[in-house]
Amino acid sequence: MEKVFRLPLLLFALLLATGFSAAFAQRPSMAPLNLPDSAEVDYDLKGFTFTSGETLPDLRLHYTTFGKPVKDKNGKVINAIYIMHGTTGNSHNFVNQGFGGHLFEPGQSLDATKYFIILPDGIGHGKSSKPSDGLHMKFPKYTYDDMVKADYTVLTTLMGINHLRLILGTSMGAMHCWVWAETYPDFMDACMANASEPVEIGGRNRITRYAAIQCVEADPAWKGGDYTEPPAVGLRGAYTSMFWMTSSPWQLQRRVPTREEAERSYTMGAENFVRHQDANDLIYAFDASRFYNPEPNLGKIKCTFYAVNSADDECNPPEMNVMEPAIKKVAKGRYILLPITEKTSGHGTHSNPTIWGDYLKELLAASSSE
Repeated sequence: MEKVFRLPLLLFALLLATGFSAAFAQRPSMAPLNLPDSAEVDYDLKGFTFTSGETLPDLRLHYTTFGKPVKDKNGKVINAIYIMHGTTGNSHNFVNQGFGGHLFEPGQSLDATKYFIILPDGIGHGKSSKPSDGLHMKFPKYTYDDMVKADYTVLTTLMGINHLRLILGTSMGAMHCWVWAETYPDFMDACMANASEPVEIGGRNRITRYAAIQCVEADPAWKGGDYTEPPAVGLRGAYTSMFWMTSSPWQLQRRVPTREEAERSYTMGAENFVRHQDANDLIYAFDASRFYNPEPNLGKIKCTFYAVNSADDECNPPEMNVMEPAIKKVAKGRYILLPITEKTSGHGTHSNPTIWGDYLKELLAASSSE
């Protein structure tokens, strides 16, 4: 496992409140998990062709896994669980007491002694191939379709996984759930998409992503992607842009109620973001959703599909009334809107199984005979 560091309690509380999927927000970790058959492995895809027509001689994809695959008498894998992280996150986002400690331990919903848990680092993220490896802005302009296609190829041709019991995704990973279920409709029994909408990224969502990219690219220190030191001004602007989308006003008021606390929290968060977020990786990650639009093909989804959003999620606010008509196009679809409570934290609610864990149990039961 990679080395983790601990942040001051106030900053950690702010990061939970904002719900950032960014790597800087996901590094804090509680006590490590003790799970069976823990492994980290890299797979190389030779000559992978992206949607743009660009290729990489070797596309590296990194995975963290727990447990072992089990096959039925026909050779079908029946216990594989695939969990996908958010934008600029990585597989280690789930290897902590806050997430895995509520799901992966013996007797829990996704018990790693019974299930084979697969946690990917998506293209451009974590220890998988990404712009900061050296290609900078010459790295192929990947999309969500590319990310899903690459992982499907690894699972089926290199890992030997021919079926998934469940796909669970948070934020970007939740959007990938829709792509997976449409593109490979017979490959999984169930999907749980936490914090997403199955429509084109437009409106405030796209404006916020575009603004973050523009902030970085407008910084002279960025130098077209060939910077020698982090473009701190641009990164700070990107942090500010994304902050508004992923924070919960109610939670922030509760957690940093004074001017001094609020200013200190923002300063610490922005400085940590600049220190740990690579500018080019950020640009690619934020822009990868540019062609995302599962809405026209929702009718292709066959699996039992739960879409779970939180009422205080500024990325996917319920007043847009997007999910209600969309989920009706999914034969076995269900939309769950979590009410605002002391436990919710805006967009970051997607990674808190103490809130939506009972729905996960229902989903597993509802799809158990498929």
